[in-house]
Amino acid sequence: MNILVTGGAGFIGANFIHYLLENYPEDRIVNFDKLTYAGNLANLADVEGNSQYYFVKGDIADQSAVDSVFSAWQIEAVVNFAAESHVDRSILNPNVFICSNYVGVSTLLNAVKRFWVHKFVQISTDEVYGSTPSGNLFTETTPLNPSSPYSATKAGADLLALSYFKTYGLNVSITRSANNYGPLQFPEKLIPLMVTNGLLGKSLPVYGDGKNVRDWLNVADNCRAINAVLRRGKAGQIYNIAAHNYVENIQIVKKIVERLKVDDSKISYVTDRPANDQLYAIDDSKIHHDLGWQPEIDFDEGINQTIDWYVNHEQWWRPLLSGVRNR
Repeated sequence: MNILVTGGAGFIGANFIHYLLENYPEDRIVNFDKLTYAGNLANLADVEGNSQYYFVKGDIADQSAVDSVFSAWQIEAVVNFAAESHVDRSILNPNVFICSNYVGVSTLLNAVKRFWVHKFVQISTDEVYGSTPSGNLFTETTPLNPSSPYSATKAGADLLALSYFKTYGLNVSITRSANNYGPLQFPEKLIPLMVTNGLLGKSLPVYGDGKNVRDWLNVADNCRAINAVLRRGKAGQIYNIAAHNYVENIQIVKKIVERLKVDDSKISYVTDRPANDQLYAIDDSKIHHDLGWQPEIDFDEGINQTIDWYVNHEQWWRPLLSGVRNR
C-alpha cells in the first residue's frame, strides 16, 4: 500500500513508521508533518535513506497541501497521528487544538472522500471518555465526556470521522489508546520530563497529590494494535487499546527517581491543573476478540528500558529543551 502517515515526525507516529518499514518493506510510507515544536525529523534520521520512505512537510488543515500529497503519491490508506496533544497547552490556547485536531481531521476526511482512499484510521485517546469511576471500565460505546480542550477536540474529530462513515460510506476506523510511553516522546510529557529533569538536577514537579492514575501502554504495543486496525479493522468501528498497567503518577516519578538514583527531595508537589481527570480505564476486549491483539511488553521492563533510553540519548533530547513549556 501507499500509506500516508500524518504527524509521522511525532512520538507515536515516528515509532509507527519504524514499525511499518521493519515489518512491511513492500509498503511505501509518506510522512506528512507540519514540524511544530514536537515534530522532530531526528526521530526518523535512521530511515532517511530508505527507498520506501518519503517526507513531505505540510499542514493537515491546509486543503490544497493535503490534496497535493494525496494526488502526487496515490495514497491508498491514511493513519492520522497529526494532533496537538499536550493538555496543559490546550488549556492555555484551545484555538491551536481546534485547528489541528478538528479542522485538520475534516480536511483529511474531505480528501479521503475526494480521492477514494481505501482506509482512514483516526488515532484518538482514552481521554475522550473522561474520568472513569473506580472499578469501572469504559467500552467503545460509552458516551463521551471529555474534560479538557484537548480531549474535546479529539472527541469531536472522532464523531466527525464516524459521520463520514455513516453519510458517505468511508472506510473509517478509530483507535483510542491508553497513555503511551517509550522512546522519542517529546520531553514535556510526564516520563521524559521527569527523566530529563532528574538528569539535569532540576526539580520534579508533580501535579496535586500525584495520585491521578493512568494506564501505561508501551508505544511498541500500540503500534502493533494500530497496524491491526489498519489491516483488519472494520469500517465504522472504534477500538480501545489498553495495557491495564494502572499506576499513580507519583509512583511513576518514584520509579524514575529510584532508577536514576536521584534524591527524592527533588520531588515537588505543584498546583493541580484544571479538570485533571483522576483515572482513565478502558475495556479493550473488542480488539482482543476481533483482531487478536494483546499487549506483549511487561511494564516494569518497559519503563526501565524507556528510562535508560533517555539516559543514553541526551544528544536527542537536549536540543529540544528550549521548546518545553514550564520546565
